Order: sequence, then structure tokens, then C-alpha cells
Amino acid sequence: MPVVKAGFVVLDCAEPERLAFFYTELLEGEQTDVTANRVEIRGADGTRLAFRRDMNATPPSWPRPENSLQAHLDFVVEDLDEAERRIVGLGGRPVETKEPAGPHEERGYSDPAGHSFTLRRVTATAPKQG
Repeated sequence: MPVVKAGFVVLDCAEPERLAFFYTELLEGEQTDVTANRVEIRGADGTRLAFRRDMNATPPSWPRPENSLQAHLDFVVEDLDEAERRIVGLGGRPVETKEPAGPHEERGYSDPAGHSFTLRRVTATAPKQG
């Protein structure tokens, strides 16, 4: 048995309840533990995140260089447009609007507290027929 087990990615923010709601809805998950200063969630696919209260938290400025990436999350989706509508409806916003370089279709966003994350479209496992 390992001494250290996998834990959570923890994002600092002023309002952990609000940020937990955003990610719980986005990941179609549930809150698993709530205290005065921390909220933990588990997404429908098992992704585990936590949000810790820090009244002095400074949102990342990505893609600007000052105070840029403090943490970065990547999520995979089948439909980028549908996922974007959901993110914007939950209070997130697009931050990367140009076409990315590389083999993957991706889009960058920030959550309501300013943390950046990327959606990457899942590539088909079999060639299309017809």
C-alpha cells in the first residue's frame, strides 16, 4: 500500500462555495466534503477537485505574462460548442480565441474566480463511415 495516495487539485479563491458550484455543474458531479474554508467535489468521471478559501487570492492573469499560470486544468469534451455554452452559462468566460497550434482542437477559458482551464476535443477512435 502506498504511503501517499492521490489527493486533490486545490484551487485557492475568495469564494470556494461559488467556485465549487461552477465545477460541480460543469463536471456533472457532487460535493463530497464541505467545511467553513474548503469544498471538495467529485466529477461524474471521478475527477476530484477542492477549493480553499483565501481572501487574499490573486486570480491568474493568463494569458498576460504577469502573475500568469498558477495552475491549469485540462478537460476533454466531445462537443466544444456545447461545452462552451455551458461554461458561459455558469459564469466562466473564453480567454483564448485564436486557433491553437498543434494536433488537438482546444479552447481556453477562465472560471468565475479567474483560474484558467482548457477544453480539448476528444478525437474519434474510429474513422467516420460514409
